[in-house]
Amino acid sequence: MPYVNIRVAGTLTREQKAKIAEEVTDSLHRHANKPKEAVMIMFDELSPENIAKVGKLIDGK
Repeated sequence: MPYVNIRVAGTLTREQKAKIAEEVTDSLHRHANKPKEAVMIMFDELSPENIAKVGKLIDGK
């Protein structure tokens, strides 16, 4: 079973998640011959205060 974990800074709307899930599932089905029913996608939404880039927290504070 393909397992895809998508981590984003901030949040996505329900509609954005639904579209991403549909497209990722379709891509795995087309390119890796995986049955759509086997694809599981997990979304992790991270607060910007929990992410650092170039040594600085990305929340801008």
